[in-house]
Amino acid sequence: MSVTGMGGLYELISSKTDGGLVRSLEDNSTKFVSNRVHNFSHLESIEIFTVKDNVNLVEVFTAMSGTEEALPDPKADNKAVKAYFEKVYPDMDFERVYGSDMKKMLKWFEILKKNNIEMKLSENTEDSADKIADKKTNVAKNLTSKGAALKNAPAKKINSPRKMA
Repeated sequence: MSVTGMGGLYELISSKTDGGLVRSLEDNSTKFVSNRVHNFSHLESIEIFTVKDNVNLVEVFTAMSGTEEALPDPKADNKAVKAYFEKVYPDMDFERVYGSDMKKMLKWFEILKKNNIEMKLSENTEDSADKIADKKTNVAKNLTSKGAALKNAPAKKINSPRKMA
């Protein structure tokens, strides 16, 4: 899992209504992260821009693990990182995927490899994506119908506070 504003990858230990308890995969430190300040992103939900359709990050990691190319240092210059990804995943849209994103992918791949975590795309991802899209469509329809009903409703009378004598 990735947490905005915090480098590296994390494992969600437990969740609460106002955040979650996470453990860093780099140094195994545990801390509470508020969801008021940070957003949580599951690696399965991250997509990468390509020339054709967007692909899941897992597909890029699979291509990275299946190649003979040596991983460049994530702190290397953008040209070296871009050259690596041009060999490993040539369909990537290099105009929309920034050098910092590619460096982050390298760093995440190294963390996952170091912790022996194998990423697999869940089979239900496509089905759940379709269900989520259907839900969003239904919510949008409900909002537009409610908006039309509100426009036709009479104006509400505003109660002003009474004056104290």
